[in-house]
This record gives sequence, C-alpha cells and structure tokens, in this order.
Amino acid sequence: MEKSSKIRVLLVDDQALFAQSLKTFLENYADDIEVAGIAENGKKAVLFAHTLHPDVILMDIYMPEMNGVDAVREIKSSMPEIKIIMLSTYDEDDYVRDALQFGASGYLLKDISPTELIAAIRALRGGVMQISPQILSKLFNRVFSGEAVNTEALGKKFEWFETLTKREKEIFGLIATGADNEAIANKLHIAEQTVRNHVSIIYSKLGINDRFEIIQLANQLKYH
Repeated sequence: MEKSSKIRVLLVDDQALFAQSLKTFLENYADDIEVAGIAENGKKAVLFAHTLHPDVILMDIYMPEMNGVDAVREIKSSMPEIKIIMLSTYDEDDYVRDALQFGASGYLLKDISPTELIAAIRALRGGVMQISPQILSKLFNRVFSGEAVNTEALGKKFEWFETLTKREKEIFGLIATGADNEAIANKLHIAEQTVRNHVSIIYSKLGINDRFEIIQLANQLKYH
C-alpha cells in the first residue's frame, strides 16, 4: 500500500472541546494534514504514538496522568523521528527549556491563529523549530539581563568557542538558525546520531545545557 503523503497529526489535550475544534479546523482547512487521533493525557499520548505512528504531535503541557513534558521525554527516547510541538496557554521558561531539551521541535502558545498553526506544522518538514515570538522574547530578555550568563563567563565561552572543530562550528551555526538535529543531518549529509554526538560535545566544551544558550551565544558572537 502506498504511504499517504499527508502529515499525520496526533492531538494531545485534556480539554475535549479544544481538541475537537482543532481537529475540525485542521481537517477542513488543510488538505495535506490528517488527524490520526486524540489523546487526553500524556500517558495515552505515549501509547498512541507507538500505535498510530504520527508524523507530528501537538502536545499540551498540563494534563492528568502524565504531563506534556514527561510525555515528550518518553516519546522522543524511543521514537526520535516524531516531531512534537508543545501547545500551551502558558510561557513558563522551565517548561519551554525542558520540552526542547527532551526533543520537542517547538513551543507555541494556544492563542496562535489556526492558519499560523497550520504553517508551523508544515514548516517542521524543513526542520525549523517553531517558537512563539513572545516566548523567544522572554527567554532572550532573561539571558541578556544577566540572569543566565555574566560578562566573565561569556568571555570564557568565547575562548571555548575557538576550541570547536570546523564541523562543530558548522553545527553550532545551524543550531543558531533554529535547525533541529534531523535538518542538520540532512544539510551536512551525516547521520542524525552523529549530529547528536557533536551537539553533546559542543554543550560540554561551551559549558551550556540547551539550544537557547547556543542562540544567545551566536548573537553575542555576531555583535561582539
């Protein structure tokens, strides 16, 4: 049987009305998107991910049984090929950072317009992270305020940057543009596991923990 060219989406939200409304909109206004199923909590999301094999999961944060961040960790550990976008009413830094660290490909607020959401789902095929502007602004404000990195530490990170190999610098630059591991692998024609290995080394050399710190350092390098 020929595989469908449609993007198969799993909706995960404990608010049934929101999930059903989103399902109706996606199926009525996006011919290339098919809703494979709806799960009302993180535990069922993990189960449905294994049985339905969706291309994309739209995941809420606060849910009974298992929250969205824990569900991301479970799903991405065994099915890294599935793209997950967090859809939340809230923009807490910790949830954003944890979800992306565990492998989510985006974090969008629920007040996003339906047409923008459809565009975000489609953009995942290009490997670009989908982050709400309000969330990015908040994270950058936190970093530039000095809460995350002070001047002395930043100087040390510049020294460490020079220890990166040519390949590591290429990957650093691609991460800074918002590319995920799959997109980087395709761009550089290397295995995704190889990318993950390089990313771990970059984190270790620069003394950082996530992609947002790479984006912040890239901006500091650009304007230094």
